[in-house]
Amino acid sequence: MQAVRLSAETLGQVPASVARPAYDRAAVKAGVVHLGIGAFHRAHQAAVFEAALASGDLRWGVVGVSLRSASVRDQMNPQDGLYTLLVREGAVQTPQIIGAVQRVLVAPEEPEAVVAALASPDTHLVTLTVTEKGYCLDRKTGRLMADDADVAADLAGLERPRTAAGFLVAALARRRVEGLAPLSILSCDNLPHNGALLKGAVLAMAEAHDPALAAWIAQGCTFPATMVDRIVPATTDEDIAGLAALTGVEDRAMVKAEPFLQWVIEDSFAGERPDFAALGVQLTDAVAPWEEAKLRLLNGAHSAIAYLGGLAGDAFVHEFVGTAQGRAFVERLWDEVVPTLNPPAGLDVPAYRQELMARFANSALQHRTRQIAMDGSQKLPQRLLAPLAAVAEQGGSFAAITLAVAAWVRWQAGTSDAGESFAIDDPAAAALADALRLAATPRARVTAALGVLGHVPDAAVLDAVAAHLGHLETSGARAVITAFLGENA
Repeated sequence: MQAVRLSAETLGQVPASVARPAYDRAAVKAGVVHLGIGAFHRAHQAAVFEAALASGDLRWGVVGVSLRSASVRDQMNPQDGLYTLLVREGAVQTPQIIGAVQRVLVAPEEPEAVVAALASPDTHLVTLTVTEKGYCLDRKTGRLMADDADVAADLAGLERPRTAAGFLVAALARRRVEGLAPLSILSCDNLPHNGALLKGAVLAMAEAHDPALAAWIAQGCTFPATMVDRIVPATTDEDIAGLAALTGVEDRAMVKAEPFLQWVIEDSFAGERPDFAALGVQLTDAVAPWEEAKLRLLNGAHSAIAYLGGLAGDAFVHEFVGTAQGRAFVERLWDEVVPTLNPPAGLDVPAYRQELMARFANSALQHRTRQIAMDGSQKLPQRLLAPLAAVAEQGGSFAAITLAVAAWVRWQAGTSDAGESFAIDDPAAAALADALRLAATPRARVTAALGVLGHVPDAAVLDAVAAHLGHLETSGARAVITAFLGENA
């Protein structure tokens, strides 16, 4: 017999042992609009806003916005915005039903409703998880990609916005006309200086339409830099079925995550905000050192694991670090990266490394290497190429970092070491395929692939990446890692 669907009406059928909203959801105001309501937001920022509501501060309900697909709307709205956050560690799984999300809008279908939500007097915060590519920024200049069709449409007119920057500017224009307060707008994506980049995109869009509006935004709105951290693997049909067996109701919007959650926010707000410090959020004057450590240690290692492990046939992160060779390689990578960091006073780097390895080894998460491998062209610059350039400038060893970069180049061939074919899920996939098509040598392939990213390595780095690529192509990732560790013992 199929389980009934989770909703406000069926919530009473969930076992009493499962945590759920104890506040009056009908009394909640939507103080937050979130652009890009995927699994990460539901496992991270929404969980923090849920804690704020649970504390009695009912100003922080969430209106979620999908800028592309209707899938999350179709999962959540029939459930009255309710969904389960399932925290997994080893054999222990702890479900909590979250009620912070009030409704989900699909921007292409109802752009006016999105602008109205952003322009509502109740809205004080906007948060974004639109992925690196969702900002429509040129990697080299940090400016809006004016040749992108959606950006071009928004630059021409904002009657039906298409981009995150377009929606924000349309709504801020309405707030200005109606005499409403400016907003605090928080990018929660893995971009260095994400607040400054978002501010630049919004101001450029506003300037194209109304310089006075741009000045109003620059003067009143804030764009705090943030760093977010929680491992949130993609939900599978097996996860949904397992949760239904546990709770007795079907939840198509469920998300799963590790216990760890970190949110660091620059203490710069335009107006009202939750008591973030009481909710475990770190407020700071300098996010960049936290951001850099996370991007280079956690995210950089994740990308290396994704490409090397994926080529070798490791479907999950825990499989890669479950071998002595995999763990040793990650440690070598970190040894090279750590000298490039300027860690904040509150970060114990050796303890952080140990904690990261334990998180990677959490087999209950089932974190797929192919999920991490997506959008590599958007992720590699900050995760691996930036620390690589820093190490090279310092004169340090970059053997492990260049092996990780070579694995990304090898990944573009679309075949694993066992000959299994897979699709390259990347906005630059076509450009990479075109660039690599006529590259006859490993050196030419490295030059071509990094050229698509706008990256020109020096000769020593290019030689190292090309040598690794040649070995990966002839011997496979597993053998190359073993040889690498032997040579660099």
